[in-house]
Amino acid sequence: MLLKGVSKLGMNVTVVTSNSNNLIDPVHIPKWKKIDMVDGIKLVWLDTYKYSVAKSIKRIVSWFHFEYKLFFLSKSELAKPDVIVVSSLSLLTILNGLFLKRKYKCRLVFEIRDIWPLTITEEGGISSSNLMVKFLSWVERIGYKYSDAIIGTMPNLESHVREVSSCSTPVYCVPMGVSDQQLESVSGLDQTYIKTYLSSSKLKVVHAGTIGITNALETFFEAAIKLKDNSNIEFIVVGDGALKEKYISEYSYLKNVVFAPKVDKNQVQSVLSHCDVVYFSTFKSKVWDYGQSLNKVIDYMLSGKPIIASFSGFRSMINEADSGYFVPAEDPDSLATKLLEISRMDPQELYEMGRRGREWLLLNQNYDVLSEKFKSILIEDK
Repeated sequence: MLLKGVSKLGMNVTVVTSNSNNLIDPVHIPKWKKIDMVDGIKLVWLDTYKYSVAKSIKRIVSWFHFEYKLFFLSKSELAKPDVIVVSSLSLLTILNGLFLKRKYKCRLVFEIRDIWPLTITEEGGISSSNLMVKFLSWVERIGYKYSDAIIGTMPNLESHVREVSSCSTPVYCVPMGVSDQQLESVSGLDQTYIKTYLSSSKLKVVHAGTIGITNALETFFEAAIKLKDNSNIEFIVVGDGALKEKYISEYSYLKNVVFAPKVDKNQVQSVLSHCDVVYFSTFKSKVWDYGQSLNKVIDYMLSGKPIIASFSGFRSMINEADSGYFVPAEDPDSLATKLLEISRMDPQELYEMGRRGREWLLLNQNYDVLSEKFKSILIEDK
């Protein structure tokens, strides 16, 4: 969305990417590369080694394969750049970026969407003394030092940059945002779905999205256990994922817990419109000390519902908009206490809280605003 935005602002944009992303539909490439034009953006696909599991050696092999293909890619079909943006992950691309910066004598902007290798040491259980981690740490420091600007989706990234590097490279936050497409493409739900899963008159607290390891939903279910005798609060989990069947086997006995099927992405807002409070959670991790910019929070604020987050980290968005509450991560007692408090609040107060979140999001994090900011960083000093 940012690239579409800066393209509309008059910049010529070329994206070089891989077809090995396991989160998108496979892109067929006849030879070793393919060039498309999409919404005025030149899209260069490189055919690289495939992987299906994110946490695997094959994924790392795919990273190196991409860097090899990128290094030897004929640049004659591409316009000489005024600025190059390297968007992690993979961190390795910053090495190609530094080479191209020197070749073309242009600006280099390093965009961080996940803080590596911190993420794999904090949440992947890999030792900081691991040779691959040490190598990635070196790459990270080199990238920070020799880039002209650093952009992060997380609001406190600068603290991390200064902790691991002595560089003075300016750091900016350009978070995830909301697009016109999200506002216009909402689809309704089948009435049977609504009646079966969302028709309760109780205070409906919902987690909507992936049900996996990183979603830390144990806190949600443990709070449901603590409130199992409360007849006014219902816990709803909408979605699918690797841990859904495990959670069903462990918690479906609870009468205050509802497991609802996954819906299409453009139906998420319709689901949230039938609920009263939206919820997300994370595990305790140093990664969150630098903030978050989760798509889930964007969806939740857009819904106009109050948010409660089990989150111990750098706070943003929700507190800035005064649209919900933070409770400590992995603390079901605090979550249960806060939900009891919310259940006793005036419905109008809850409505106003949710409304503030939606209005703040549309004002501060729509992609028109973010694209202007992004462009100003790219062309700084030009």
